[in-house]
Amino acid sequence: MASIAVNIHDIQEQIKAACLSAGRLPETVRLIAVSKTKPASLVKEAYDAGQIAFGESYVQEFLEKSEDPLLDRIPIEWHFIGHLQSNKVRFIIDKVTLVHGIDRLSTAEELSKRAVQHNLHIDYLLEVNTSGEASKYGMQPDEVVASVETLFRMPNITLRGLMTIASPDRSKAREEFRNLRLLLDSLKMISPDPLKLTELSMGMSGDFEDAIHEGATMIRVGSAIFGWR
Repeated sequence: MASIAVNIHDIQEQIKAACLSAGRLPETVRLIAVSKTKPASLVKEAYDAGQIAFGESYVQEFLEKSEDPLLDRIPIEWHFIGHLQSNKVRFIIDKVTLVHGIDRLSTAEELSKRAVQHNLHIDYLLEVNTSGEASKYGMQPDEVVASVETLFRMPNITLRGLMTIASPDRSKAREEFRNLRLLLDSLKMISPDPLKLTELSMGMSGDFEDAIHEGATMIRVGSAIFGWR
């Protein structure tokens, strides 16, 4: 199996090729290395290969990993990309750069409340269920539109964009990525500060090139970097 450094290099080359094909600049797409279930030693190996941003999905695992002696003194940019329950917000509020998976108003309210308590300002994304699958988390697009003005008013948190997990069917996924981009465009029209709505977190190991063609600014790649669990 190729080394993590080689895998990261190969993915960056694929990002560049996809951006070129889509008429975009490669620097407009960020690679989030999905390190959930992977040990700190592999995160350190990826960091040493130049990877800065890492995505975690499970609160307890993330807390243990972020405090591991291998990692606790290096400037990793942690992203929380999994489903976040309101009662777990307090554990990560001061440890992450971006929360990708806010999927209901109550969780955003808790994020705001904790950010105020800690005198922090937190950036977050709304998770949208673009596939309509009952097994997936995320707000429905019409829920997003109905809730967003309330979200814009919440103190100490800033909505920066949208996130989705697409269907495994690539033809459906491409349409879902497109729909997420169009939804973000519609939110910009009603936002008091549309310049802050910049992020589309979409695309994983099997479909990130399609996501880039549809406007992804962040892709979440795990198995193509670290291998299968």
